[in-house]
Amino acid sequence: MTDLDAAVASEVEAFRSQFDKLRQEIHKVIVGQDEVVDGVLTALLAGGHVLLEGVPGIGKTVLVKTLGDAMHLSKSRIQFTPDLMPSDVLGTMVLDEGAGGARALRFQEGPIHAHVVLADEINRATPKTQSALLEAMQERQVTVGGTTRQLPNPFIVLATQNPVEQEGTYPLPEAQLDRFLFKLLVGYPKEHEYGAILARTTGRETPVAEAVLSDDDVVSMRRLVRDVPVPEAAQTAAVRLVMATQPGSPHSTDRIDRYALMGSSPRGAQALILAGKVHALRDGRFAVAEDDVRAMAIPALRHRMLLNFEGLGEGLTTDTLLAEILER
Repeated sequence: MTDLDAAVASEVEAFRSQFDKLRQEIHKVIVGQDEVVDGVLTALLAGGHVLLEGVPGIGKTVLVKTLGDAMHLSKSRIQFTPDLMPSDVLGTMVLDEGAGGARALRFQEGPIHAHVVLADEINRATPKTQSALLEAMQERQVTVGGTTRQLPNPFIVLATQNPVEQEGTYPLPEAQLDRFLFKLLVGYPKEHEYGAILARTTGRETPVAEAVLSDDDVVSMRRLVRDVPVPEAAQTAAVRLVMATQPGSPHSTDRIDRYALMGSSPRGAQALILAGKVHALRDGRFAVAEDDVRAMAIPALRHRMLLNFEGLGEGLTTDTLLAEILER
């Protein structure tokens, strides 16, 4: 093994060790939900954002708090409501009066200025307020009063929405959904997990995660992710998976052509590659395989597809169609 190979192997092993340590720390507080925890950590290290969908009371808010606690990262929570204004999210200019009556404008930061931002019930805010997140999520910056300000690094938005209660909500537009690397479905706990949940939450003391990584550690891990090579076979697999979701494309299925209204954009292929890189590193490999891409397909593409009226009428979901694509 050359010195370069040894150095790369050492970095990969360090990445794997840090990922496992972080996951174990989070599971000191969060019971079960392995796929959700792994998905959130994968998105964080890939530099993306996550949409968490699930009914209230299953630990979405606790997960975000625990994530911040385990990494020495600042965290904030934005409770989205119909009367929330963009300035309540981004920040605003305020007038300060000093000694002698002197006045000066000062920028007061909004809750978006944190490493980990929980956008709770994001679909309850008006489209105007939802759109305030677009620049922050895509460019990692906000513009207020004609001045652009950079957001902390690393930066991740974890947005939640309730899939059942739709009255008084504003569905996220496709342009905003596309900015989430993953959409993760947070389900009910399994029967054998309730005992641990009750033990941790109804006693005198509740477990708290300790910081095992710093913001610099996360930035270094993200840098390594970007360096992972992608062989042509894996890239081809990502492209064909994305094209298979697009009605009328050379790689779509008959059921996609019949039931899908819209397929994934090229951002879907980017998400598959970036998430595949993290998946490979988690497995101790410094190259993306086709299986890494396939493993990330459903969380990366489920929100980038739209069903037509016939598909909705048949009771289909995008997960069903994606599973059929993967089986083929």
